[in-house]
Amino acid sequence: MVVDLVKEILLTQEGLDKLVAELNELKGVKRKEVAEKIKVALSFGDLSENSEYDEAKNEQAIVEARIADIEVMLKRVRVIDESELSREDIHIGSKLELRVVNPASGSSQVVNYKIVGSNEADPASGCISDESAVGKALLGHSTGDKVEIEVPAGKMEYEVLAISK
Repeated sequence: MVVDLVKEILLTQEGLDKLVAELNELKGVKRKEVAEKIKVALSFGDLSENSEYDEAKNEQAIVEARIADIEVMLKRVRVIDESELSREDIHIGSKLELRVVNPASGSSQVVNYKIVGSNEADPASGCISDESAVGKALLGHSTGDKVEIEVPAGKMEYEVLAISK
């Protein structure tokens, strides 16, 4: 039995656009910048003690690795058509308004999240992965549902106030 280990990468159109823009930036601008740094460092002579050259070559390796990563990801991308998504239950692409209650202290706050594929996750901007503890636990729930989720700070209760596209 052959098992396909290639995992599909789910992205919103916005996430795909960002990835393509990053790839274009790396190929069009960063490669040239790094090549220029290498050229300047080579002009300093002896490469055995040339830290500028070593640094530029390391930067080049990082840029080329990221380009390769993005190109591999783009071959496995499936764009989520947000126009076809339901507002009835939570799925990748859902924008959520949640009340988070800390049962230990009784305090609560309202937060806004968007559930995204793991490659788009950026918790600081409210984009949480469908594979994270919170994202995974919320999937499939509807407005009004209360979900207890174990997070690093302890057990928290999430109440779904609204779901939108």
